Amino acid sequence: MKKYLLSLLIMISLTGADVPLSDSPSGLMVEFIREPGNVKILDLKPEFTWIVPQKAKVQTSFQILVASTKEILEKNSGDIWNSQRVMSSLSSEVEYRGNSLSANTSYYWKVRIWNSRKKPTKYSEIQTFTTGNPAGYSTTGNRFQTSLIEPEKLIKTGDGHYFADFGKDAFGTLILELNPVKQDTLIVHIGEKIKRMNQIDRNPGGSIRYHEVLMPVEPGKTQYTLNLPPDSRNTGLAAVHLPDTFGVITPFRYCELENCSSEPRPNNLHQKTFNYFFSDKMSSFASSDTILNKIWEICKYSMKATSFTGIYIDGDRERIPYEADAYINQMGHYYTDREYSLARRTNEYFIKHPTWPTEWILHTIPMFYYDFLYTGNIESVGNYYEELKYKTLLSLARKDGLISSKNCSDDVMKDLGFSNTKERLKDIVDWPSAQKNTTWKLATVNGERDGYEMVDINTVVNAFYYHSLDLMSVLAGRLGKTDDSVFFQNEALKVKKVFNEIFLDRATGIYKDGESSQHSSLHANMMALAFDLVPDKNKKSVIDFIKTRGMACSVYGAQYLLEGLYRAGESDYALSLLTATGDRSWWNMIRTGSTITMEAWDMKYKPNSDWNHAWGAVPANIIPRCMWGIVPVKPGFAKAIIKPQLSSLKYSKVSVPTIRGNIEAEFKTTENSKEYFIVIPANMECDFILLNSQPCSVFLNGYKVTLEKDKLKLKPGLNKIIMESAS
Repeated sequence: MKKYLLSLLIMISLTGADVPLSDSPSGLMVEFIREPGNVKILDLKPEFTWIVPQKAKVQTSFQILVASTKEILEKNSGDIWNSQRVMSSLSSEVEYRGNSLSANTSYYWKVRIWNSRKKPTKYSEIQTFTTGNPAGYSTTGNRFQTSLIEPEKLIKTGDGHYFADFGKDAFGTLILELNPVKQDTLIVHIGEKIKRMNQIDRNPGGSIRYHEVLMPVEPGKTQYTLNLPPDSRNTGLAAVHLPDTFGVITPFRYCELENCSSEPRPNNLHQKTFNYFFSDKMSSFASSDTILNKIWEICKYSMKATSFTGIYIDGDRERIPYEADAYINQMGHYYTDREYSLARRTNEYFIKHPTWPTEWILHTIPMFYYDFLYTGNIESVGNYYEELKYKTLLSLARKDGLISSKNCSDDVMKDLGFSNTKERLKDIVDWPSAQKNTTWKLATVNGERDGYEMVDINTVVNAFYYHSLDLMSVLAGRLGKTDDSVFFQNEALKVKKVFNEIFLDRATGIYKDGESSQHSSLHANMMALAFDLVPDKNKKSVIDFIKTRGMACSVYGAQYLLEGLYRAGESDYALSLLTATGDRSWWNMIRTGSTITMEAWDMKYKPNSDWNHAWGAVPANIIPRCMWGIVPVKPGFAKAIIKPQLSSLKYSKVSVPTIRGNIEAEFKTTENSKEYFIVIPANMECDFILLNSQPCSVFLNGYKVTLEKDKLKLKPGLNKIIMESAS
């Protein structure tokens, strides 16, 4: 298979692309906050970020002005900080270096840059930010948003009985505007699921939400807010508590009103929703596959809808953060919005609030690593570096390097951040497991582990352990801790060697579930593939085995199954899983009636499931990150890779937010040609990689490039770049 690589620093915008041409920096952020006017910035040495104007091509230097008043700044003066001209291409996470900022004070800032010809641009618009009163290190959280959603459908179903459909499930409450003619009591039903047309399911099962609330009404009072009862399970000590101003909220899509004497209209019946700051316009995806398009939309919406606590949580049943849920949430959020504070706040929460599964702890390092890679800011890693070393679980290793949760002790649990040091880690592999002890669990007798044999030295656990060591080595190196970096890399290499000596079955060429196991599961093999542990000579046998198992994992496990398949170039099979229509598919969630991703493929696989669980939203990151192959390879997207594996799609278009601006990519195929249209933000380097030898054209930001005899040849031409792959 031939590989064609185009690597260049972007020059000018593609004619006709939806990229605004501006003479000044835009997209300003302070501490990751895009609109900091209503947020208290908790760092008195904040970082500043901006998007370089496309016309500038690249940034060669910058100047930041910070002032105490808007009037001073309008005169191009910075009485608080004038960075002067700084020779640097850095346009994200530039640390404040002026006079000490005061707590609880408002400031004004703007920036200009010098372009590729060393000419200055205009200054950006002025942005205001206000400091808080920080006590030690803390990541600034963004503000919450509320929306009043009118029903898409409102019909009278009987005398004094009305049914409303707000279109999507959302966390919130109901707001009514009525003119009652007498003192009376409305019966209000809200829920996530309908039983039949125009009727809410009063017994939806599992953790699907339904409430019946009595609402007294009286003449003269026109404004009413539903008084929902709190749920003791998701408001307990371990749950993330909401601001008092929210009141009690619940997920719902539908509403029924009974005994309603005054006829409501759409504009006086509202679903009041709550979510973390989110821009619906920041990302998009479309393709020739309508099922894939709808799957993207439900997964993207899940990022927004489930953000209502300001920390990534596991859904409404518990409202507790779990590391594996948060990882999937984090990666999906990066590809649906230009927002980074929610992920960082969640990561830092886990330092003192870890959860019990062994592999969940091992998600901590990847979460901090990707925070650094996608933002370019290593401040959080540096602050929690000593705690992160414990999160590698190095203390559980035996002499050959492999780990076992059986080696836990009180001291290990304390080092990991557990308040109850008598707790112990337990290997999870996937969830739910096969369980037979209670009535509802009878339906999950096989669980989601593909028959995994749980043994002390566990293949899946040690795959995560290797991955954690490998990334920890990178982070240590970035912090200048060279000895630690070398140590962690050597440990990773040792684990990789022993991993293949012990877990790889030489006779079959596939991985067993553990040291003493004779069983091979999908999980043991897909994790090895996802984390690049499989020797080249065994990749075919491992991939062939994986293809025999289908989607024999949970919605969480699908993250690593698809990562592994795309890493191996198995795009056809990966796309078939993404667009499957059986009961173990994302399409089944949509067909079932949910508008937020579900906790499990279907209620029969986890009968206490909820309909608002973002760990089911894997395609939110897999589609742009793996199928389109858009990833950062240098921190803060200083350099990106686009490596499309679009399989049989005839058309696709994606817009991916990055801290430096949006990457736009489009693919079209006709009877006679295949074309890629790529737009990269200014000040970003990018490699475009094609993994096939079929002739195609690539239009890239205004230059025409022809590949002839495996060499790049630049040709000027009509504001287009064309890369033609030789056959």
